Amino acid sequence: MTRIAGGIIDRSIELNFSFDGIRYRGHPGDTLASALLANGVRLMGRSFKYHRPRGVISAGSEEPNALVELRTGARQEPNTRATVAELFDGLEARSQNRWPSLAFDAMAINDWCSNLLTAGFYYKTFMWPKAFWEKVYEPMIRKAAGLGNLSGEPDPDQYDKGFLHCDLLVIGGGPAGLAAALTAGRAGADVILADDDFAMGGRLLVERHVIDNGWLVQTLFELHNMANVRMMSRTTVFGTFDHGIHGAVEKVCDHLPTPTEGKPRQTLWRIYAKRSLNCTGATERPIAFRDNDRPGIMLAGALRAYANRWAVAVDQRVTVFTNNDDGHRTARDLVSKGLQVTLIDTRGTPRLAGVDVLHGVVIGSRGRLCLRSISVRLASGEIREIQCGALGMSGGWNPNVHLGSHHGGRPIWNDQIAAFCPSRGAAGSAAGKFSTRDVLASGVSGAIEALATLGITAPKIELPEAENECVDITPMWHVPGKGRAWLDFQNDVTVKDVKLAHQENFRSVEHLKRYTTLGMATDQGKTANTNALAVMAELTGRTISDTGTTIYRPPFTPVPIATFAGSSRGRNFRPYRLTPAHKWAEEQGAVFSESGNWLRADYFKLPGETTWRESVDREVRAVRSAVGICDVSTLGKIDVQGHDAAEFLNRVYCNTIATLPVGRTRYGLMLREDGIVRDDGTVARLAHDHFVLTSTTANAASVLRHMEFCHQCLWPELDVHLIAVTDAWAQFAVAGPKSRDLLTNVVEGIGLSNEQFPFMACAEITVASGLPARLFRISFSGEHAYEIAVPSRYGDALVRRLMVAGRAFGVTPYGTEALGVLRIEKGHPAGAELNGRTTAANLGLGKMVSLKKDSIGMVLSQRKGLKENEHRLVGLQPVDRSVVMLAGSHLMNAMGVVNASRSQGWVSSVCYSPHVGQPIALGFLMRGEQRHGEVIRVVDPVASTEAAVRVVSPHFIDPEGVRLRV
Repeated sequence: MTRIAGGIIDRSIELNFSFDGIRYRGHPGDTLASALLANGVRLMGRSFKYHRPRGVISAGSEEPNALVELRTGARQEPNTRATVAELFDGLEARSQNRWPSLAFDAMAINDWCSNLLTAGFYYKTFMWPKAFWEKVYEPMIRKAAGLGNLSGEPDPDQYDKGFLHCDLLVIGGGPAGLAAALTAGRAGADVILADDDFAMGGRLLVERHVIDNGWLVQTLFELHNMANVRMMSRTTVFGTFDHGIHGAVEKVCDHLPTPTEGKPRQTLWRIYAKRSLNCTGATERPIAFRDNDRPGIMLAGALRAYANRWAVAVDQRVTVFTNNDDGHRTARDLVSKGLQVTLIDTRGTPRLAGVDVLHGVVIGSRGRLCLRSISVRLASGEIREIQCGALGMSGGWNPNVHLGSHHGGRPIWNDQIAAFCPSRGAAGSAAGKFSTRDVLASGVSGAIEALATLGITAPKIELPEAENECVDITPMWHVPGKGRAWLDFQNDVTVKDVKLAHQENFRSVEHLKRYTTLGMATDQGKTANTNALAVMAELTGRTISDTGTTIYRPPFTPVPIATFAGSSRGRNFRPYRLTPAHKWAEEQGAVFSESGNWLRADYFKLPGETTWRESVDREVRAVRSAVGICDVSTLGKIDVQGHDAAEFLNRVYCNTIATLPVGRTRYGLMLREDGIVRDDGTVARLAHDHFVLTSTTANAASVLRHMEFCHQCLWPELDVHLIAVTDAWAQFAVAGPKSRDLLTNVVEGIGLSNEQFPFMACAEITVASGLPARLFRISFSGEHAYEIAVPSRYGDALVRRLMVAGRAFGVTPYGTEALGVLRIEKGHPAGAELNGRTTAANLGLGKMVSLKKDSIGMVLSQRKGLKENEHRLVGLQPVDRSVVMLAGSHLMNAMGVVNASRSQGWVSSVCYSPHVGQPIALGFLMRGEQRHGEVIRVVDPVASTEAAVRVVSPHFIDPEGVRLRV
C-alpha cells in the first residue's frame, strides 16, 4: 500500500473492489484511480492507436488514459474515467483496448510499426488496391475501432429527465463557484450550483494552507440551508445552448452497486438559466518530451491532489518538471508528506527547503510498464539520470473554455498566463485567475455583475484570508529532440505528427485536428490542444493567438446514450395509446399493431384459424354479407366551432364546405400550400356554427397543427375555435347490409330509413336511455355503413352492447387488415396513396378542387407541372391469379427495357380479395384512366420479380355505389 498521512478519506471503513480480476481495498471518498494508485497499480490502460502502456495522468474529468469498464453483465459500462468513478464496495473494473491482457497486449506490435501509422495514415494506406477496401480494410478498421465493449444486454436501470429554472446557474463548486453562489443566494436570487464531483470544494479539497479552514464548511452549511439555492453535486453541465438552456447529467446512483429502488441511475436535466457563470476551473497541461507517456508520469497538480485529498503517494521518489511556480507548490506539498522530491525547473529558480532543485529539462524516460527513471539535460549541458517512480509535469494551467465556446464564444489568448481564456461569462481560474484570493473575489464580482443585468442588487460578501501568490510562468511547450514526444495521450498524437501535418500543409487548426485526430474522443483536447497549437505556431512562425484554436462542442464530457434516452426506450421509445375498447378487443382474440401511436386490432383470430389470412378473409366476407364492427376511435377528430367556422373550413379544404347543410356530412380533401394532398377525411355539420371533422390516424396531430397555424397566423380575424377531441369520443364503424338492422336496436329517437337518415347524414342522438352519442352514415368499406360515437368512458360498454344487439345478424368484429382489404376493393385512397407526393388529380379527385373559391393549395395545384402529371389511380389484377404483387413495385409497359426512365408508375397498395378471388392492387399509372383493360408489367428490381397485370377500375366492388345507399 502507498497510503500516507492526511487526506479526506474515511479510513474506518474498507471497501473491496477488483481490477482485472485482482481484489483490492479502498475507502469511502476514494475514486477508482486513487484506490488503484494506493494499491500500487499504475498500469491502467493502453493507448488507442499504438497500444502503449498508460497510467493515470490526472485527477479529474480531463483524464485521457485511465478508461475502464465498470460492472458486469447488463450493467457493464465502458470508457469510464477511473479518476471520476466513485469507489463503492463490490465494484468490478476491467482494463480495455488490450488482448490478451493489460500487461501483455499483442496489439502493441502497432508501436513497433509506428513509422507506418503516422498522422493521416488512414488517408494514404487504404487507397490501394481498391478491391481490398470492402473485404480487408473496412472489416479490419471496424474490428480495431473503439475502446471498451458493451454487454449487448438490455440495461436494467432506469434513467430520467427533468427541467429546472433559476436566475443564476453557477457551474463549478470550487472557491469561485461557492463565493458566487453565496453572493447570489444572500441576494435572494434563485441559484443552482452544479459540480461534477461528489464533494463540493474544487481545488480547496486538494490544496494546503490556502484559505481559512472553516470557510468551506461554513459556506457549504449556509448554502445547503438556503431555500433559494439548489446544490447539485455529482452533476456535470455538459453543454450550453441557445436561450439560456444548459444540459446537465446528475449521477444519482452511479456511486452505488445498484440504483436505489424507485430512483434513476442518472437524470438528464434541462436547466433554463437567466444568467450563468462558468466557475469550471482550469486544467493543468503537460510538457512534451521523449517518452513522456509512461505509467507514473502525470500532471504535477494531480500528484498534489492524490497526496493531499486521497492520501496517496504514487511513489516515494518523485520528480517534478515545471516551467512555472505551481510546480514548486507541488514539490513543497510532497516534501511535507515525507516524500523524496527532485524539482527540475526550466527557469533556474532558487532552491526549496528539502528539495533538490535542478535547472534543466527532462529529455527522456525509461521503464516498460511503469516509470523507472528519467534523463535530464541540465543548463550546463550535463546529462543526468534520476531514479524515480513518479514524475509530475507542470506546463501551466489552461482555463476551461469549453462551455463558453459551446455558445459561440471565441477564446482569447492571455500572455500573462500563456493560455486561452473565455471571452465572457467566467470567473475564478476559468477566467485566468490563479491565486485563491483572486479566485474568490472573481466569483463574487461575477455573481454581482450577472445579477445586476436582471435587476437584482447583490452586496459583496466578506471573504476569508487566502493566499495571493503571483503567477510566474516561462512557457515551454515541448523539449526538442529525437524520439516521440506525446501531445495527445489518448489518440497517440506526437510532436512529430504535428510537424508532419505542417509539412503536408494541414496547418489550419481544424485541419490539424482532423488530420492527426488531435483532441478527439473523450479527451476533447483538454490536455493536448494548447501544446499542439504552440508547436504549430512555432512551425508557421506565428503567435499562438494568430494560430487560433478549435471551437469546442458539446458534450464537455461523454454522456451515456441511455441518459439522453431517459425513459424513452423499449415500449416507451414510441409511446403507444390504447383505445377505450382495447380490453374488449383483447377478449376477442385481437392481434395488435401500431398505427400512429395507437395499438389497433389487426385481426381477430378464432380457434382453428392457422394463418392471419384465414381470419382476415372471414372478416371481409362477414362485412360484405352481414355486419361487422370496427373500432375507429383512433381517427383524428377535431371540433370546430364559431361564427366563421364554415368560412374557415372553406379555406382549409379544397372542396366547398360552406354549402354543407346542417345534419349532413361531406368528404373533404385538404391540400398543402404546394398543391399536394395533405390529408383527407369527413366533415360533419352538427349546427350552423358547429362542425366535427375527421383525419387519418397518422396525421391527426399534423392536421390540427396546420389548422392552428391557419387560424393564428393566416386568418386571426375569423371567429373560430379548434379543439382536438380524438380522445374524447370512442367511435365504431358498423358496416354491412345488416348494419341498419343492428343499429335500430341501439339508437334512440331517430329512424334509420333512407328517407329519415340518408347516406352522408349525421345527427346527435342518444343510446342506452339517454347517453349522448353521434351517428354518421358514412362508409369506408363501400357497404351500407354507419359510424357511431359516444364519450370515451362509455366506449367499452357501447361495443359490448353492439355485439349483443348484433348476434341475431351474425355480427363480426373486424380489424385494420380487413378494413384495408375492404377499402382497396372499393378503391378508397389511404396513407399509401396520400404519401405526400400525390395530387387530387392523381387520385381521380381533381374535380373536388374548387376554382370558385380560394383555399390553401388551390392556386399551386393548378401549376403546369402538376397538371401535366398524368399518373392516375387505377386497379391492377394479375393475369396469373396466383401471382403475388408487392407494394412499391414499378409499372412498366408490356414490352421493352426495364429501367427507371421507362417506369410508367408504381403500385401503392396490395391485398388479397376474397370477393375477386385473387390478389388485387391500387397503383398510379400514366394515363391510367384511358388504359383500363390493357396488360402491363409489375416489376420489382429489388426482389427480382416480374408479372403481367391487367389495368382495371380502382373500384373492384360496386363501382356504382348502390350498396352505400340501399
